[in-house]
Amino acid sequence: MHPIDVFSTLETMSILVDTREQPTQRAQRRYKQFGCKWERHKLDFGDYSAVFTLPDGSLFSLKSIVSIERKQSLDELCQCFTHDRKRFVREFERAQAAGGKIYLLVENASWEKIYAGSYRSQMLPRSLIASILAWLVRYDCQLILCREETSGYLIRDILYREAKERLSS
Repeated sequence: MHPIDVFSTLETMSILVDTREQPTQRAQRRYKQFGCKWERHKLDFGDYSAVFTLPDGSLFSLKSIVSIERKQSLDELCQCFTHDRKRFVREFERAQAAGGKIYLLVENASWEKIYAGSYRSQMLPRSLIASILAWLVRYDCQLILCREETSGYLIRDILYREAKERLSS
């Protein structure tokens, strides 16, 4: 695709927000950070993806290719690796079966907090680290740790860059 067409396509970005994502005030602040259109849409895996309009009017969707699974804290991530593990495994297996790529974005998190056990869970730091690293290898996913204040920007920028790479190749 010609670079001008890539640019014009990227300008049409609309972020897809999974219908299971709760429309809280925190979520509304995140959506505002997107700086682009967004719409609620059922996603097969992940919480966020994107769709674009090509110059010929057809759609280019990342829906079954790339998604972002967002967790609001290390506490929630620990829950996913313990009590909700079966559901979490199914989510990532669906992405893997579809040949999709998942970014695991965890808000209010850092490796320092993980190693120090600075979260509310009885999961030991070494167990959490082992689970995270096994997940990255097993599901070929990308881990992004950030503050809540930047998650909306990161969601937009990750999806934008993924689309740009795919449209430019």
